[in-house]
Amino acid sequence: MIVLGLESSCDETAAALVEDGRRVLSDVVASQHEVHAPYGGVVPELASRAHVVNVIPVLRAALDGAGIGLDRVDGVAVTCGPGLIGALLVAVQAGKALAWARGLPLVGVHHLEGHLAAVYLDSDPPPMPHLALIVSGGHTSLVRVEDHGVVTELGRTRDDAAGEAFDKGAKLLGLGYPGGAVLDRVARDGDPRSFNFPRGMIARSTGDEFSFSGLKTALLHHVRAHGMPVGQALADVCASYQAAIVEVLVTKTRRAARREALGHVQVCGGVAANGALRAGLRAAGAEDSFVVHVPPPGRCTDNAAMIAAAGYHRLARGERAALDLNATATMPLPRAVARA
Repeated sequence: MIVLGLESSCDETAAALVEDGRRVLSDVVASQHEVHAPYGGVVPELASRAHVVNVIPVLRAALDGAGIGLDRVDGVAVTCGPGLIGALLVAVQAGKALAWARGLPLVGVHHLEGHLAAVYLDSDPPPMPHLALIVSGGHTSLVRVEDHGVVTELGRTRDDAAGEAFDKGAKLLGLGYPGGAVLDRVARDGDPRSFNFPRGMIARSTGDEFSFSGLKTALLHHVRAHGMPVGQALADVCASYQAAIVEVLVTKTRRAARREALGHVQVCGGVAANGALRAGLRAAGAEDSFVVHVPPPGRCTDNAAMIAAAGYHRLARGERAALDLNATATMPLPRAVARA
């Protein structure tokens, strides 16, 4: 089964063709970094307009890259939420139009379900069940993955996501947009013990929930008290700030893996590309005897191959979306079960 995936939940317009949920035939992403860089963050209206311009060229590029026509496509999977509502609508409408015109089955895919499916495009995916840490610009959650599209949510952030903490911290330090990756690079030359930034909700009593808003405030107060860091001081601040985020993520993940008695942990979402987080979790896995699975960096950020992979399993189960499928800005994880 060849599934066409479409993704436009934030600031990347993406189309991909994936066979049987595993084999990527093509994966095309049009980034909007240059559009939003002058503003230091994503401007929703500009993102929507850019998606409208990019969606057809990206779709054509995906078909050309796979060397097939629409007559070879067996189904369409589109990100229907969560995300920026105007941005989401572009892929949803394009997907519905294709499904109607070609008589193809259609499914809507939760954006985070797509991130969870990205690891199955790798050669060594984790078995079911396993633990997953979802870390991106808009989401930070720990979930138990029971099956494809079936998860139990263990905990989430109460306020800011880890990715937002990285990006807003980078913006505050004058590192540009998108700043999370830049902060990671600058931090490699710094000493993570230079400054003691707070580790929000790291205590056992806070369970599997996260909080990063206080960390951003602490960085703001540090800059106001000491001035904008440059040179080695900047590297040390970045390393210390990053260490605070990573320590919380690693500590919470290893506790959950022990409690759930799960020997495999996957990390997905844009922040999964962070070098310090990858290293920290692999070190924890070596100590606690769990295997860490991380998609390649290109599969951590938003892409359509992960949407096609997730959509394949829904289509294979016989699921279908009607042509009144709509985009939703906020939505719970599919079949999520909140634990008391």
